[in-house]
Amino acid sequence: MQLGFILPTWCSPPDQLRWRELLDLAKTAEQAGFDSVWATDHMLLESTNAELRRRAGGEVPPGAEVLPEGYMEVFSALSALAAAMPGMGLGTLVACTGYRNPALLAKIADAIDEISDGRFTLGVGAGDSEEEHLIFGFPVEHRISRFEEALQVIRTLLREGKIDHQGEYYSIRELELLPRGPRPHGSPILIGTLRPGPRMQRLVAQYADVWNGWLAYGVSYPEAYPTERDLIDGACRKHGRDPGTLEHTVGVRVKMPGSLYTPPPHERPLEGSIEEMAEAVRGFADAGITQLHCAFTPGTAASLERFGKVLQAAGLR
Repeated sequence: MQLGFILPTWCSPPDQLRWRELLDLAKTAEQAGFDSVWATDHMLLESTNAELRRRAGGEVPPGAEVLPEGYMEVFSALSALAAAMPGMGLGTLVACTGYRNPALLAKIADAIDEISDGRFTLGVGAGDSEEEHLIFGFPVEHRISRFEEALQVIRTLLREGKIDHQGEYYSIRELELLPRGPRPHGSPILIGTLRPGPRMQRLVAQYADVWNGWLAYGVSYPEAYPTERDLIDGACRKHGRDPGTLEHTVGVRVKMPGSLYTPPPHERPLEGSIEEMAEAVRGFADAGITQLHCAFTPGTAASLERFGKVLQAAGLR
């Protein structure tokens, strides 16, 4: 099983975010034993803790401070990492197809795949922040329908190198993807899900090379994986696909010493002693997960260095 580090590309005032700090953190992840670096596609949100409580259907606690949370643009950061870190895999977890024309998104993905010499995975999703769509003026209606049509465009361009498409939401005329990246069929397409309904299950089965089950907003332990896995495997069989042809990955939240994060009641981050966390990591490997994506709180060099000891104890490094 490989390990992916989710780079914390966000900050809230009065803090500031500098590229050099992110690069140093990514290099620390590589030294700790991680195989890849992943970044999320947000631009401006409310502070994470308040947002998570709202997603969970709970109320923001009285008197809680709600701050803006800004993000470094994902593809700019990843293209720089592609050049600066030639040994690491790279990916989006995940890019919102509503924030860019899908043909442009395929073009960007192919360029980063070239810069990285074939180390890039294009993770995509429909977007989970209505507020962010509204702030930037992106269409917010029919997000899943737009996502499905965007997937058709992206997959066709990456796999075939050309498209002529007239759809309900996108019009792309006689477009050829030039120059092409290093892989004849482009970068793999990852689709991430959080408690997926039947429609998202179908889209994973039809369009994804890699599936990511996002456990970080729930239980970040191996026992949470089978329920999600069975949904996706069932969708594959229902829609005529061999489940064995779909790569399975999961995303977890890892709470390390010094974290100030207070999980909502339904959430259980991965935490504890080195051996306790190593046992959980081994459980994911034993379950057949090909890659474990880790979001750390706090996202610091000290957290990564300590988790490197977890990987050693788990026998993965």
